[in-house]
Amino acid sequence: MSNAPTLEPATPEEVLDAVAEAGAKGRRIEVVGGGTKRSIGGVDRTDLVLSTTRLDRIIDYAPDELVLTAQPGVRLADLEARVASQGQMLAFEPPHWTGLLGATGQPTLGGVLAANVSGPRRIRSGAARDHFLGFEAVSGRGEMFKAGGKVVKNVTGYDLMKLMAGSWGTLAVLTEVTIKVLPAPRAETTLMLFGLNDTRAFEAIGAAMNGPFEVSGAAHLPPFAAKASLLKAESAVTALRLEGFEASVTARAEALAAALRPFGRIETLDAGHSRPFWKQVREVEALADDPRPLWRLSLPPASGWRGPEQLAGDAFYDWAGGQVWLRTEALPDRIRAVVANLGGHGLCLQGGEAFTARSGALGALQARVKAAFDPLSVLNPGRMEGRG
Repeated sequence: MSNAPTLEPATPEEVLDAVAEAGAKGRRIEVVGGGTKRSIGGVDRTDLVLSTTRLDRIIDYAPDELVLTAQPGVRLADLEARVASQGQMLAFEPPHWTGLLGATGQPTLGGVLAANVSGPRRIRSGAARDHFLGFEAVSGRGEMFKAGGKVVKNVTGYDLMKLMAGSWGTLAVLTEVTIKVLPAPRAETTLMLFGLNDTRAFEAIGAAMNGPFEVSGAAHLPPFAAKASLLKAESAVTALRLEGFEASVTARAEALAAALRPFGRIETLDAGHSRPFWKQVREVEALADDPRPLWRLSLPPASGWRGPEQLAGDAFYDWAGGQVWLRTEALPDRIRAVVANLGGHGLCLQGGEAFTARSGALGALQARVKAAFDPLSVLNPGRMEGRG
């Protein structure tokens, strides 16, 4: 963590002044929100920490329009409570990861969008970036700019929201963001299969995902993770969530159960037990408090299980196999080689270098984008560049 002094601007204009002054004086800034993901991808030496925690207002919320505009420092928990009071939700189900990462702060909306993190519902509702409608920000050049808008249907100009989502604060400091919200489901149930090995589990998940069941969560927990969950199961658990109106959920659950009958005994979780179960999956609780390096692997769902099969460690699977959580002491080069061979990529959240240095055409493109928004490398220098 940086020992540099911390600045907490209360207005977009104060953010602009801070970044412009840093650029003029050759200073570098570490940009943080709640600081919960600060340890992921450490930055190079910085002269100043710029925190967005005082930029914490909900500017406009129109439930009838399914649109919310807020400053980036709004705490995620407060935002979720606000939309829940209107029967709505952040459909990408953002994880908090405070327990997983041992963080003491509170995640913010800006941090969630900057890291582009999404929970189990991503397979149904899309990633954080897909709900990011518009923003205002200050670039590393010390210039204020905006993109997108405050309506769901907005196709004007470049889609800079996709660029900002997942840029980890290396291109600009967000000062205002607009997101899409959706109605919360009226009903929820989770179907569970027990004792399936990885191969068989993903055959079952494939049958569910390829059918007309509208699955909104698909996870496979090997025995260690199943035992650590609220189920306290003694064997592996393969879980499939259905959400929506009660009649629809009931009908789809019956049809899905019939389709999964060849895979063995099926049990169901009602909403009161399903919600905390998926919260545990979202927060990766089964792998918390473990000293081994923690990896999040993004892999093709059909073959995601083949990654951990080649690596010693403990893993469980979300996003129908597309997101693999792995604790392992395998060498990073080995992990990245296995993942790349399967057509995916890996991010080390704890215990190692988060990002890898880009090379070739992708590296050149990343350098050009960084130069366009932050040519002097004022913002979060080195955070996404890796060390080799």
